[in-house]
Amino acid sequence: MDLKELIKIVRMLAEEKKIDEEKIIEVIEASLAAAYRKEYGHKGMTVKATLDLKTGEVSFKQIKTVVDETMVRVVEEGEEEQVETTLEEEGVLPRYNSDRHIFLEEAKKIKKDAKLEEEIYFSLETPKEEFGRIAAQTAKQNILQRLREVERESITDEFKGKEETIISGMVRRFERGSVYVDLGRAEGVMFASESIPGEHYRIGERLKFFILAVQSEGRGAGIILSRKHPKFISKLFETEVPEISDGTVEIKAITREAGSRTKVAVFSNDESVDAVGSFVGQRGTRVMAVNNEIGQEKLDIIEWSENPEVFVIHALSPAKVSRVEIGDRREIVVFVPEDQLSLAIGRGGQNVRLAAKLTGLKIDVRSESNPEEKIEGGTAEAEEKN
Repeated sequence: MDLKELIKIVRMLAEEKKIDEEKIIEVIEASLAAAYRKEYGHKGMTVKATLDLKTGEVSFKQIKTVVDETMVRVVEEGEEEQVETTLEEEGVLPRYNSDRHIFLEEAKKIKKDAKLEEEIYFSLETPKEEFGRIAAQTAKQNILQRLREVERESITDEFKGKEETIISGMVRRFERGSVYVDLGRAEGVMFASESIPGEHYRIGERLKFFILAVQSEGRGAGIILSRKHPKFISKLFETEVPEISDGTVEIKAITREAGSRTKVAVFSNDESVDAVGSFVGQRGTRVMAVNNEIGQEKLDIIEWSENPEVFVIHALSPAKVSRVEIGDRREIVVFVPEDQLSLAIGRGGQNVRLAAKLTGLKIDVRSESNPEEKIEGGTAEAEEKN
């Protein structure tokens, strides 16, 4: 493989991966400079390679930084020297290295207007054609590795800022409980802990996902996906309810037990607009569209209120509440008819538990017919509020 062939291959990869060609050239030149330094130079040298894309020829230059006696320390030959990094950590000047430094007086002989900290370039002998083959082979793996890094950086840059948004992807494969999703240019991963309990996925199935995070560490650009997060529901509603984007209605609070039930507290900033009706849609079309995406999970859309008593009554929907009593420390006792008791508490205490999380209050559900009796599973703490 010669350099011309390498350029063709790299350009093909760049087009396929949609990576900026300038970044590819930088990768090639850096790899060639490293190969030159290894074959012909010294460890301390700074070498710059310039590649002619038309001819495939490469030229090399050595870079030296202009310094004076106040910027470096000169160590005489034979003088004992401590570890460089330790000295630099202690604030000691770096050691003068003729491969990297040039004193100002000497630099002015080459360039009259040379200044401190300026970089002076020295042409290096360009090796014969044989080096092109050797360098291309030597640099090939490094170039391909850097290409993967550039691709990862490019993907990360594309997805950065898209956290907490919805994206559509196709299920590609499964690995150790995680679902890997084809997102087009990139692959996302949904860990088992972020999938909806009881939901089964099929290879080739297209679904919507919530972008939980975009990470650049590791072997690939880590686009972490979720279908379990409460904000996944919020974002799904944003795509279905245009009144959210224009600020007419908003989601004030949301809490979720994925795969089972979600409660969404909504509010209208316009008295003429019904917040709950906006989310439900005509004949339930909007809420059904969200439901179709998440399966059998129940969605309770309730009206938010700044009045805690009213808010709790709404939050315990679909149960009907007779009356409430507010106690100390954000505690509230709720009385319901006997036939509404199981509905208010919910299976396994789920309804009262979600209502407590939604409102941020401790809720104690009791029967109107026996108000003094505490009911098992009828009390829930506001453990979290989403």
